Parts: sequence; C-alpha cells; structure tokens
Amino acid sequence: MDTVDTLAPDTPLADQSLGQIAVALPGATALFRRLKLDFCCGGQVSLRAAAEARGLDLPALLAELAKLERDDTAPAESQPGALIDHILQRYHQVHREQLPELIRMARRVQAVHRDHPQVPVGLAEHLETMEAELLEHMAKEETVLFPMIKAGPPPFVVHPIGVMRNEHLQHGEALERLMALTQDATPPDGACNTWRALYAGIAQLSDDLIQHIHLENNLLFPQFEPASAAAAGCGCSGH
Repeated sequence: MDTVDTLAPDTPLADQSLGQIAVALPGATALFRRLKLDFCCGGQVSLRAAAEARGLDLPALLAELAKLERDDTAPAESQPGALIDHILQRYHQVHREQLPELIRMARRVQAVHRDHPQVPVGLAEHLETMEAELLEHMAKEETVLFPMIKAGPPPFVVHPIGVMRNEHLQHGEALERLMALTQDATPPDGACNTWRALYAGIAQLSDDLIQHIHLENNLLFPQFEPASAAAAGCGCSGH
C-alpha cells in the first residue's frame, strides 16, 4: 500500500498516485469516492492510469481537483461586507463540505480498524457533534448577524456578536477534544490511506476553523463593538 503522503512538486498531478493525492489534498477523497476511484487499497495507481481505466476525462478530473485548492487571502479589515463574503465562501461553505466526508471516513476507520490500539474511538460521534454545532452557529451568522452588519449595524449588534464569541470558545474546546482523539491528527505507522486522508482532513478542518474564528473575532467583530468587549471576548487561542 502506498505510504507517501505528500505531493511531488516536480511530478504532474496526473502522474501522482491516488493515495498521495487523497492524503495531501483534503477533499479529494469525496471526489474519488463519487467516481469510484480506489484511493485506499488501490492507492498506488496513478491518477492518469485510474482515469484511463474507468474511462474518465482526465482534464475534467484535474479541474475538479484544482477547485479544492483554498484561497486564504482575506479582504482588507476596512471592508466588512467583503470580509463576510470571504468568510461565507472560504469557511462556511468549506465546513459544510468537509465534515460529512470526515464523518464518513471516521466511521470506516473505526469499523475496519476497531482492533487497532490507536483507533480513534468516538471520533465519528465527536465530528457529528461538531457538525451539528457548526451548522447551527453558521446559520445564526448567515440569517441574523451578517445581514444585520451589511445593512448597517444597529447599536444592539454587540449582543449577537457576544453570543458568537461565546460559541467560538465552545468550538475551540471541541477542537482540543478532536486533537486529543487523533493524537494531533497524527496517524499511526502503517496506517492505510483512508486513515491518513482522514487525519489530513482533520488537520485542515482545525486550521480552517481557527482561521475562521480569527477573522471574525479579531478583524470583523471589533469594528462593531467597544474595544473593551473585543479584548474580553477574543476566544481564539490557536487551539
């Protein structure tokens, strides 16, 4: 089984193995699963060969993978509307894509490797809880807080911002639990490609959620609340 977990910069993506791509490019597993490309036990096969064997359009497949590359360039702090749009596209949309696939892989790893001493018992259930909490949190921002800010925030916008800051603290605690369950997203020696792709995806989820919270707590929210409230409720400790 392929155990390389990084892409080779001098090798075209088409000539790299499914296993390499699955681990190094979180989100690729969902695409491979939809197209019935075996990145786990058959992960040593190149993307080009796998596409040819299944009669898939390689350029279209490469274009789909290119969409998984993330743009982390945030708009200027003085543009709250643009910053909100960036948060919605780069983080809210991505979290909604990340979590179902991570839950699916976690269930598989827990089932297939249930006798392994380092199997992350309870991981799928924890990710399901995180998903439910994040979906509820993001819905509040999308239907209440963000439209309020874009329309010209009233004085009482500080209250919903305070609620969001408190929920960010809870998300940070959930991330700490996630890292404890996965040994800081470090797969054991000899882990299969699914296990390694799962932990790579969890590492990206952690990085994304921390950056998401940072942009809101430290760039967006302080523009609409007293300095004392912003300093007291940061909540982003870089879990």
